[in-house]
Amino acid sequence: MNKGLFITFEGADGCGKTTQMNLLKDYLIQNGYEVVLTREPGAKGLGEQLREILLNYDGEVADRCESFLFLADRAQNIETIVIPSIKQGKIVLCDRHIDSTVAYQGYGRGLDLDEINYLNNIATGGIKPDLTYVFDVDVETSAKRVGDEKDRMESAGKEFFNRVRNGYLELAQKEPKRIKVIDSTRSIEEVFQDVIKEFRK
Repeated sequence: MNKGLFITFEGADGCGKTTQMNLLKDYLIQNGYEVVLTREPGAKGLGEQLREILLNYDGEVADRCESFLFLADRAQNIETIVIPSIKQGKIVLCDRHIDSTVAYQGYGRGLDLDEINYLNNIATGGIKPDLTYVFDVDVETSAKRVGDEKDRMESAGKEFFNRVRNGYLELAQKEPKRIKVIDSTRSIEEVFQDVIKEFRK
């Protein structure tokens, strides 16, 4: 697992993480790197069907069931996309990963953090990202950027997203070498300069 790199992009919906991931992809390709894009939920194949259930299922989804669906998607992504790509020396950029489950299901839904970390470890086989960006934005700004058309996860409410945001910030305090918090209330160009700076480090 020491040939390529595994970089993840985290934050609340509307934080700009997907935009920054695509900008970094273009930058890396221009500099001669081989890049693979993936996401959780919704990695190519089975993950796309799991994503549809998680974001758009209109019935009740138990909190623990929600966690296991995310974990199933994660295990598939790691085994079929991340590990093979890293072994080939590629840089994998992933839109959401383990920290989303901790922030959303742990801090947001109130599930046991130790249990989530244990299950994350099973789903990933103990593999962690080399670098994680958390794009921090206040809940009000996030809601404005998302707009009125919200999926099931985006409709959880202000208190929920405050807990999620605080969860991300606590994670960054616990793992400062891996997790880099970037102020995402600024312009796309300003945010991207910080993305590049952390990547070069």
